Amino acid sequence: MRHCWKFWAVTALLAAPVAGLAANCTTQAELLPQDRNALAATAGRLSEAVLQQDYATLQAALLPAEAQEWDGIRGAVEQAAPLLKGGQVQLRNLYLLDASSQVAPADTQFFCSNSSGSLTVTITMRALPPGRYAVVLADAAGAPLGGQLGFILAWDGRGPAPGWKLGGLSVRLGILDGHDGVWYWARARELAKESLPWSAWYCYEAARSLLVPVDFLSSPNLEKLAGEQAQIKNSPLDAFPYSLLDGPRTWKIDAVRLDTTLHQADLGVTYESTGVTDPAALRTEAVAVLSALLKTQPELRENFHGLWAYAVKNGKPTPIIELPMAQIP
Repeated sequence: MRHCWKFWAVTALLAAPVAGLAANCTTQAELLPQDRNALAATAGRLSEAVLQQDYATLQAALLPAEAQEWDGIRGAVEQAAPLLKGGQVQLRNLYLLDASSQVAPADTQFFCSNSSGSLTVTITMRALPPGRYAVVLADAAGAPLGGQLGFILAWDGRGPAPGWKLGGLSVRLGILDGHDGVWYWARARELAKESLPWSAWYCYEAARSLLVPVDFLSSPNLEKLAGEQAQIKNSPLDAFPYSLLDGPRTWKIDAVRLDTTLHQADLGVTYESTGVTDPAALRTEAVAVLSALLKTQPELRENFHGLWAYAVKNGKPTPIIELPMAQIP
């Protein structure tokens, strides 16, 4: 329930899910040995480089077309260090994606089925150029925070050393307070049965993030999770903008989301500031907003560690303070 820390090096190859063009996908079990070995070797080398903060290896492996994204990838690797600390990299899944028949960049969907066709994982990318790609998921086994890694690899046949190159990277928490995504999924179900819709909703959000390190992949399990979450009545799904009466004032909350910036089970509350600029006044305002939210949704006190306050002024959100629940009146 700590909002899993999520680090993205966003490139043209990593994008939000959209409807797209079907293309070919080969799952790990169906890969030819030479393809499986080559992908596993590349993914293993890159995973170890992330684990060891080996920037030279990662930059050397970067796809030339994504060279301008290096600063973002480096930042993601730096922030990943505590998530992977104490763990050993283990590959979870390999998917080989073939979009070489495309004649131009296109929104592309890959349906990755096992040999029997009983399980299909869907990978969706936006504006994908023609070519061959791979998605690799890995875990830092034994790490207290259970870091998960997601790589986009692209085949680069140019130059004297053709091979798989790094196109994008994502690292997320896999364990929060000693629990994995399955535990949070079960907790979300319990809270939904107890008619605690806001807490259930954000536990489902935590479960989703703890189960997979990327947002462009869907599976039957994730679809089932989303279906259960969508059935929650009086959830925060359609609550925003959320107006809270606080004496003579009305606070406008634009959004509430899971936030594990501090590796804690926090919620981030984004609200419209009155425009105060003095640090003490900003803190007083933030505490008032957080207190008003908890008075309206008291269930959150028992199910999350604390709240972050993000004040919006002229359309720009600024983090103000994070407080444990016990410190919010």
